[in-house]
Amino acid sequence: MRITSKGQVTIPQDVRERAGLMPGTDVAFEIEAGVVRLVKAKSGGARRTRGQTLVESLRGGGDFRMTTDEIVALMRGPAADEG
Repeated sequence: MRITSKGQVTIPQDVRERAGLMPGTDVAFEIEAGVVRLVKAKSGGARRTRGQTLVESLRGGGDFRMTTDEIVALMRGPAADEG
């Protein structure tokens, strides 16, 4: 395995699975006596995803009072037999 010019290396799938390193897992590097170790980072609390942050920023921002049925009817436009 070789480090790229950008300092990247691919962790083999079997190693990721055995270590429980899923996409989005925070990791840290530890160096001790010339040995570099990759470990799961200790979380200082739950980290929000971009989607969670976006939803949180939009929550409570609406100020109109339409039901779901009214919104769907508006999106569909007039019925074929009405027009």
